Amino acid sequence: MNRHLRALEALYAAAPINKLFTSTLEVPEAGRATIRFEIDPSVFHAAGAAHGTIYFKMLDDAAFYAANSLVTDMFVLTTAFNMFLTRPVREGPLVAEGRWVSGKRRVLIAESRLVDDEGEEVGRGTGTFMRSRIPLADLPGYRDAMA
Repeated sequence: MNRHLRALEALYAAAPINKLFTSTLEVPEAGRATIRFEIDPSVFHAAGAAHGTIYFKMLDDAAFYAANSLVTDMFVLTTAFNMFLTRPVREGPLVAEGRWVSGKRRVLIAESRLVDDEGEEVGRGTGTFMRSRIPLADLPGYRDAMA
C-alpha cells in the first residue's frame, strides 16, 4: 500500500496542470490526502483575491487523492463535486485536506476542506468519484514510481 501512496504523489507531480502551480501532495495513509499550495497574484480575479478555480482545484484534488488512495488498480474520475466558499483568499500558503467518507468498489465519496495560513477554513467540498477503466500503471509518474 505504501508504494501505491508514493506513486499517487508522483502521479500528482507529473500532471501537466500541476506545473502551473506551486503545490505538493502528501498521501500519509489510505483515505487521506493533503495538498500544500502557494497563492500568488497570478491566480487573482479582478478584485484581488484567488479565483474560484483555485478553490475548486485544491478541494477536488485533495478529495480525489483521498479516494484514489483506496483504489490501487484504476484511476478514479470526479463525477460530481459541491463546494462552499466561505472567505476570500489572498497571497500566501493554503492547505487542502482530503478525507475518504464512504464507498470502496465502484463509487467513492470524499470530502475536503481548505485552510489558510491562520488556520481559518476558507472552503469546503464533497465529491463523488468513480473507478475508470484507465489503469494507474499506464500513467506517467505513477508507472515510474512503481517500477
